Amino acid sequence: MKFSDVILAVASIAVIWIVLDFVLDLPMNHEWEYSVDSLVSLLVSALIVGYVFAGKIREESRMTTIGKIVVIGGFVMMFFTMIGYAAVSPHYTNLVDEEFRNSTSTSSWTNADWFANEQMALTYNTAINVLEVLALGFIGLYLGSMRKPSAKTK
Repeated sequence: MKFSDVILAVASIAVIWIVLDFVLDLPMNHEWEYSVDSLVSLLVSALIVGYVFAGKIREESRMTTIGKIVVIGGFVMMFFTMIGYAAVSPHYTNLVDEEFRNSTSTSSWTNADWFANEQMALTYNTAINVLEVLALGFIGLYLGSMRKPSAKTK
């Protein structure tokens, strides 16, 4: 699979994921919790892309090709998550601070302590999102690429 095909597969997963997540998120009414609809959207988008790119994925080792796609997808998710949190930075910071104040005594904390806590929360959330892309993307691409080639493509 050429590098341009890998990039196209990652972009396809991202676009399908965003559209599916938007459609599935409409009837939901949730606050800051990470919702199941995002996970389902990711899995379904990876299944679709795996099915569409099944022939190209089988050109070389399936595991290697899927690995390339999910690693680049994880890299894209890392930037997407960080940019997303930067866009809502005051609200995200307030959310992190409020959650932590409710669970721990922070009366003697300095600004450096709060900064470190917010960076830890950002790193944790970014890592969780990347791990979800790696795991669900791999599963979806692998299952989607299992289709049997038709007699015409042999």
